[in-house]
Amino acid sequence: MNIVYYPLGISIAGIFFSWWLISRVNKEQDGNEQMMEIAHAIREGAKAFLRRQYRTISILAISVAVIIFAVYALTGKMNTGMQTSTAFLFGALCSGIAGFVGMSVAVRANSKVAAAADRQNMNAALKVALRSGAVSGVLVVALSIFGVSALYLLYTSGLSFDARLVPDMIVGFGFGASFVALFAQLGGGIYTKAADVGADLVGKVEAGIPEDDKRNPAVIADLVGDNVGDCAGRGADIFESTAAESIGAMILGAALYPVFGEKGIVIPLMINALGLIGSIIGVMTVRVKSNEDPMKALNRGFYVSLALATVVVFFVTQSFLGDKYLWFFGAGLVGLAMSTVFVWLTQYYTDHKYRPVREIAIASETGPATNIIAGLAVGFENTALPIIAIAAALYGSYWLGNASGIIDGGLFGTAIATMGMLSTAVYILAMDNFGPITDNAGGIVEMSGGSEQTREITDQLDSVGNTTKALTKGYAVGSAALAAFLLFSAYTKVANITVVNLSKVPVFIGAMLGGMLVFLFASLAIRAVGKTAGYIINEVRRQFKEHPGIMQGTEKPDYGKAVDITTRGALRNMIFPGAIAVIVPVATGLIFRAEAAAGFLMVATIVGILMALVMNNAGGAWDNAKKFIESGKFTDSHGVVQGKKTAVHAAAVVGDTVGDPFKDTAGPSLHVLIKLLATLTLVLAPLFM
Repeated sequence: MNIVYYPLGISIAGIFFSWWLISRVNKEQDGNEQMMEIAHAIREGAKAFLRRQYRTISILAISVAVIIFAVYALTGKMNTGMQTSTAFLFGALCSGIAGFVGMSVAVRANSKVAAAADRQNMNAALKVALRSGAVSGVLVVALSIFGVSALYLLYTSGLSFDARLVPDMIVGFGFGASFVALFAQLGGGIYTKAADVGADLVGKVEAGIPEDDKRNPAVIADLVGDNVGDCAGRGADIFESTAAESIGAMILGAALYPVFGEKGIVIPLMINALGLIGSIIGVMTVRVKSNEDPMKALNRGFYVSLALATVVVFFVTQSFLGDKYLWFFGAGLVGLAMSTVFVWLTQYYTDHKYRPVREIAIASETGPATNIIAGLAVGFENTALPIIAIAAALYGSYWLGNASGIIDGGLFGTAIATMGMLSTAVYILAMDNFGPITDNAGGIVEMSGGSEQTREITDQLDSVGNTTKALTKGYAVGSAALAAFLLFSAYTKVANITVVNLSKVPVFIGAMLGGMLVFLFASLAIRAVGKTAGYIINEVRRQFKEHPGIMQGTEKPDYGKAVDITTRGALRNMIFPGAIAVIVPVATGLIFRAEAAAGFLMVATIVGILMALVMNNAGGAWDNAKKFIESGKFTDSHGVVQGKKTAVHAAAVVGDTVGDPFKDTAGPSLHVLIKLLATLTLVLAPLFM
């Protein structure tokens, strides 16, 4: 039997398991009538946004598929064009399904978490939130494995192609996933941060009302944004990571076909598939003890997943790679270690327990300017240790692969390390979705007038959720870095490039354009948040001015108007940065050819990783510095406890507002941009030669 049937079968089982999880979540008790009314408004707003967003993305994706086919057909490669464009559309479809289903479950789970906190206890609420988040994690990874495996079987069995050529032919699947992920993450990120900034600046700063006060016209838009940005957007991000990185590893495995045969091509799928099972076990074992920090329970689940992933990497390398397996098992361990190191480093730079966040809180004593200066300093500083970790992982896995004595074994070692890091992706994504679900639950409890005890539980879960979201972004940057090198190596194989000579003028130009694109894209993403937030700010101010009864509690705000304005603004403002991300690398490759495209990809990857680290962790540190002050546990340099409605808090809110588009729009979108550039150049490599 063809060995690819094993990961294919596991992926199908994973899809069924996700539906079983959905049924379990749906059986959980809903909240009271008020909770359900708020949850319904969030659900309708999220659905309305995704319907419009996916309609726009569908038109763009179909247009790109037609262009891919036409360009290949004009160069006399009609069959290749048909295979690539078909794989592109299939990847786009699977990515869209994964993001949509994950978000749909999240917007149903929020009121159930609120109800569990109200009627039961912390453990019940945590289990509902994590298992609801796991639906997206399981489905994302399962669909990714299913799509790549199905295409592989189609092109090897059904059409009788040489297995060594198949990875090149299905790279369009990764490009389709990256294309959808970019617009899903960018559009969702613009939406969520525009609504958040608008709600905070007019509600918390100008009107002086709590964050989730039902009198704020933008509060529902803000809660909707948590789902369309963090659930749908991140789901599409992780989907394209697993798809693109599996295909990149398969291309490198195909180069070693004389050594490992077809097993070297299929091994990435097998590691991901068995890692999926390990993460499911990790999720299902999570329990929080009485009076225990929920983060400790989530960490235990992660370590269970990590331990099982270690067993998976050992078993698969031993079964697939013969007597050379120990070297590649070592490379896989390097990837697993890197995932843990990135989680620790992100926690250090974004958790209020440690120096960086406390430093920003202290800087807030002297105003918004010093808060922003301190936040930027933390952002720039935090690039050092992660880059050293990435360098160590690449060097270690490359050295171990080379030590096997196999030609090109070093590159294959980096591929196994990348798969090792991705083997816990299901659990990481479950923790990521845990964040917006608990955030929504807290908002629902506050807006519905829940008890102080219930609010205490949801506040604690929300605080943990902020940490898990930050950890996931760190993990995403680390995986993007390994993936970028992996995909870059695959590109050089496909384009037959052995040296990228920056002393050549066209190559140097390509490299400069790559660095420029990262800065331009980040600028456009941040500007899009500012423009869309402006629409919300004006709308909230208008409602407060024209309907004074809102603040008095005698009139109900028009939540739907704010949701509609944010939706239209986000979708309108996502098009240009997304288009630039596709047009610039294509133009570079067509004008300056393959080696210049390699230079473009190399520098864009390096600059993109650095920029993403700055934006993600500076934004997270600003956010948690504000929350640290709000907690009432921050004592200033004069020994005075600072909290809400103080000058120190106002300065921290300004810093958090600056960091919002950093950590939730531009930063996460850069993870996707890095991989989009790599899959795009891989797809079009034959046209650049």
